[in-house]
Amino acid sequence: MRGNPGGLIESAVKMSEMFINAGQLIVFTEGSERPRFEYFSKSTNSDFREMELVILIDESSASASEIVAGAIQDNDRGTIIGRRSFGKGFVQEQYMLADGSAVRITVSRYHTPTGRCIQKPYNRNDKTEYFNEVNMRYANGEMTHKDSLHLSDSLRFVTPAGKIVYGGGGISPDIFVPIDTSGYSKFYERVSRRGLTYSYAFNYADKNRKELTKITDYKEMQKFLLKKNIFNDFVEYTVKNGIPKNTDDINISRPIVENILIAYTVKNILNDAGYYPVINQKDLTVQKAVEKLNRVSK
Repeated sequence: MRGNPGGLIESAVKMSEMFINAGQLIVFTEGSERPRFEYFSKSTNSDFREMELVILIDESSASASEIVAGAIQDNDRGTIIGRRSFGKGFVQEQYMLADGSAVRITVSRYHTPTGRCIQKPYNRNDKTEYFNEVNMRYANGEMTHKDSLHLSDSLRFVTPAGKIVYGGGGISPDIFVPIDTSGYSKFYERVSRRGLTYSYAFNYADKNRKELTKITDYKEMQKFLLKKNIFNDFVEYTVKNGIPKNTDDINISRPIVENILIAYTVKNILNDAGYYPVINQKDLTVQKAVEKLNRVSK
């Protein structure tokens, strides 16, 4: 669910039903002028009910993705790993106007099964604070240190299995993983913003497709590309595209950029079956999730 901004509540409910037993509460809505409305799991047939489950979230997970994460966490169905989600829990209804335009009115809020409100605090007189709240997480240390997230005892809830969860906006993970900024630099920022890693990988794969298609294993292709030292060639590509050649920045970002280049190149030959095993090698949150699942399976 990382980076997932949400969607329709019906989709969130259907997805949750794949993992949650029939009769269990998934989410409910309630407003000052709207009575409580509950969404229960109705599905009785799923192959995923007994599987160990981990859901990854971050500060960009919002709305419907938070409904799913909250339902899984509050029903003790799985483990939430990552960083606190965005905290978007307003329920809005759209009303059409005579001139063809429309107005959306907030009528209630989403709540997780234990009663937590997903919506983070909102001051209608200070919208700047609301929209800058995620940026403030960097400033107050929440993105890098679990202890920087201050949880109020007044917003303490308990799941059926006795696990303590907290409200106050967004879904707080069971296992916290700090944001990894070790490879960040001006070089990384510029090549990412302009999409140069993807364009280079696409062009490289296209030019060398005949040779690359002989390799059917992503590990072998990764070794092949490392020997070809495509990173150095990529640096020259960025210079031709107007990116200043700062050696210090390049050295800082090399591990992460090189991995992205290889992953994108492999993707163009072996599709997602090759892409994810490569890109996940540098993904701390995925590695933590794999560790969790491996411990459970033993």
